[in-house]
Amino acid sequence: MKKLFISAAIVGSMLTLYNCKDAPKTETKILTKEVTFKKEGELELLKAENDSVIAKLDIEIADDDYKTQTGLMYRRSMDENHGMLFIFDNMQMRSFYMKNTEFALDIIYFNSDMEIVSIQKNAQPFNETSLPSESPAQYVLEVNAGLSDRWKLEKGDKIRYTRN
Repeated sequence: MKKLFISAAIVGSMLTLYNCKDAPKTETKILTKEVTFKKEGELELLKAENDSVIAKLDIEIADDDYKTQTGLMYRRSMDENHGMLFIFDNMQMRSFYMKNTEFALDIIYFNSDMEIVSIQKNAQPFNETSLPSESPAQYVLEVNAGLSDRWKLEKGDKIRYTRN
């Protein structure tokens, strides 16, 4: 009887292992909820020589660790009249990259006086190459690629913004 019980246990174990091994594997998909634009302020780009308005944008503001680290990740696109303004507590060399960003951007760096110090044009989607500022920056504006050329932005041009 003891041999019969042991034999049944071994056969049962083998069948269980066999069934688990041949079970079809299901693919697990990680779904990230698409992030949508939330207007948190308005921004104007100004020509350095005469403060004339170059462009007006509705902006999202990234001013905490989570927002500055996430930025425009997990979005498929952005309207031309939208942008994201990153606001930091101090002025230092900054560097951005395009991890998990699905569309090309121009990344515009501003000093504490809100003057352009450098522009990284046409940053490519999903590229994790570092895109540094040429000088210390306290503000960074991300807009759709090509807009900085269309607006003819130059070092010294400025921004002013308001929060909602």
